[in-house]
Amino acid sequence: IAIAATMNWNTVIAETPAGGHRQGNPEAKVKLIEFVSYSCPHCAEYAKQSEAGLRIVYVTPGTLSVEVRPVIRNPVDLAATMLAQCGPKEKFFLNHAAFLHSQDDWMAKWARMGPATKQRWTSGIFASRMKAIAQDLGFYTIMSRRGYTQTQAEKCLADEAGARQLAQTSADGAEKAGITGTPGFLLNGTLLEEVHTWADLQPAIKDALDE
Repeated sequence: IAIAATMNWNTVIAETPAGGHRQGNPEAKVKLIEFVSYSCPHCAEYAKQSEAGLRIVYVTPGTLSVEVRPVIRNPVDLAATMLAQCGPKEKFFLNHAAFLHSQDDWMAKWARMGPATKQRWTSGIFASRMKAIAQDLGFYTIMSRRGYTQTQAEKCLADEAGARQLAQTSADGAEKAGITGTPGFLLNGTLLEEVHTWADLQPAIKDALDE
């Protein structure tokens, strides 16, 4: 008896009207939306703890879809978000992971920055501010490992109109969802109160699948 090939839903990626990226079966029984800030240490910790289990156990077989929406709290979040979303949508989730998995390194650089350096991030023309952040925090190196040239990365960072829309969409979406901290989660449209870790989220996913 021939066994049909199993669909790997991790390969199905779509941009969403809310400014996010969804991975998985769009008709999945459980739909998870993650609200993430790249400069949030809890978000990096959640990403590391959840990644394998979430995608292998739940996304791959099509029982759960996961959508990542950015929460932009500062100029560094904006630069990281613009780079994570740079290029084809299929690259997003590995770009996203690259920034969160290397967060300890670039946050340490940020902590060592003096006032004069940070001033470059908030004054002058938009493209120059974003490029300064990327240069100072090593974002071009992260993008290079993902197959992007510095020119390609800078083109994404220079899109001021796109950045304004991204920031507005992000703020509107988080407010509408009732997000007060990151990471924050909606499960089948319902805000999970006081759930900010994989240890707390996993039982909620199991319960939703069992319903």
